Amino acid sequence: MAPENMTVLVTGFGPFGGYEVNSSWIAVKELELLGLGSNINLVVYELPVEYDEIDKQVPQLWKTLDPHLVIHVGLSGIATCFTLEQVAHSSGYQRKDVEGKLPCNNQCQAVGPTVMKSTLDMKRIVESLKHHGVTAVTSKDAGRYLCEYIYYTSLSMKTSPSAFVHVPPLDKPYNSKELAQGLKNIILVMLKQMKHKETNLKQKIVQNLPVKLSH
Repeated sequence: MAPENMTVLVTGFGPFGGYEVNSSWIAVKELELLGLGSNINLVVYELPVEYDEIDKQVPQLWKTLDPHLVIHVGLSGIATCFTLEQVAHSSGYQRKDVEGKLPCNNQCQAVGPTVMKSTLDMKRIVESLKHHGVTAVTSKDAGRYLCEYIYYTSLSMKTSPSAFVHVPPLDKPYNSKELAQGLKNIILVMLKQMKHKETNLKQKIVQNLPVKLSH
């Protein structure tokens, strides 16, 4: 079970390119209806496919909500199942956003190393999801567009775990409810992994405490 009063932020994107309906936001809105459980405060948010807005809004969301976990969801035209991204890069953003703009020097404005990796073990999560009937794969290439840009931005915060999930276009093959249920299972497995890590850390700390000698 997740701790009381845990806040989870899940974002989706608005329209872009040839996608007037972005399956990521459709899935996230449907997830809001499902919920994650009575002890989890689920906050959903739609973001435009614009570099400047990611720079402005994402850090503010972190500051305002102080979330325990952040999941960004994006549409991938080549995905056929849920894709859990493992890393994000700081540079190489050469595709213009919906406003025809690029980030300065084609780099993410967030400060950090060349490559950042999620603290979540995505491969183990994919294995766990099989037991929930969810087909998912891992990836180390989030596309060097807004999806990877927002992922790097959140990973740079470092205060809580972040993840990025690519979903296929709507009805290829999942409908909105199936996408939402898949996301719910993914998030709950992630929270379980976080809790397990926290428990193990506490046990190690206790084991390393000095023994009080009796007189």
